[in-house]
Order: sequence, then C-alpha cells, then structure tokens
Amino acid sequence: MPAPVSSIRNLGPASDANFAAAGIKSAEELRALGPDAAYARLLASGHRPHFIGYYAMVMGLQGRPWNDCKGKEKEALRTRFDAIVASVAADTSAAPSGIEAALNEIGTGLKR
Repeated sequence: MPAPVSSIRNLGPASDANFAAAGIKSAEELRALGPDAAYARLLASGHRPHFIGYYAMVMGLQGRPWNDCKGKEKEALRTRFDAIVASVAADTSAAPSGIEAALNEIGTGLKR
C-alpha cells in the first residue's frame, strides 16, 4: 500500500487532500516527481503559492525539519519558488477565466 503524502516529514494531513487534488496521491509519487514539478502541479490545481509551504516540502523530502532552511540555501529556494510560480502563471492553458480571472486581477488569488 502506498504511503500517504503526509508521511513525509513536515507535511500534515491537509497535504494528502491538497496533493491528491493535483493528482499526486502518495509519498512515492511526490518523491518521483521531485519538489519543483510537484509544487507546480499543486499550483496549477488552484492552490495559492506559499513560500514556507514550498520550502517545508523541500526540507521534508530531504528528511530535514522545515526550519532548517536558512541563508544561501533559503535564498536559492526562493529563486526556484519564484520561477515555479512565474511558470505556472504564464501557462495560458491553466489561466483562469470569468470570476476567477477577476479575483486574480484584484489580488485575491485562485479560490477553490
């Protein structure tokens, strides 16, 4: 039986549902995708970007506590995070329309 996403350090029970909505149903799938591709899928499924959530996942995949991320490593992860967010935002096939587009325009982000 596959391990739940929440079996990865730093990821709680809500992570199971969030990643499942992005098509990632197990810790093994998350590990196979890697943190950047998995986070891009999470964002594309409608979740709002959250830097701490991203680096907590990265640290957890390395078996490290979330607050172990500091200094230059944290700066490098911020660069990766910003690139992922920009990439997903630029993907016109995932661009919201109607009310979702209006909400994004005024800065409330995707709501699901």
